[in-house]
Amino acid sequence: MEWSLQDAKNQFSKLVQKARRDGPQVVTLRGERAAVVLSAADYDALRAHRPSLIDDLLAGPAWDEELAEAVDRRAKTPSRDAAF
Repeated sequence: MEWSLQDAKNQFSKLVQKARRDGPQVVTLRGERAAVVLSAADYDALRAHRPSLIDDLLAGPAWDEELAEAVDRRAKTPSRDAAF
């Protein structure tokens, strides 16, 4: 169901109840979709299958021997002049 922003504000409790019972509710602003109200259960279901940033970083490509050696060979001191 679509709700104008004004109706959504005036009937927020009903909007939330319908989101919980009937699924996502679209809120429009000047006739265009502006927001979607989801039940907590729907939101949790969407988030459940998304990896976190940490998961994404840890799932990066494996380092082959050549890359590992290049990292080990790099200078151990900062490349910038640390003197101020």
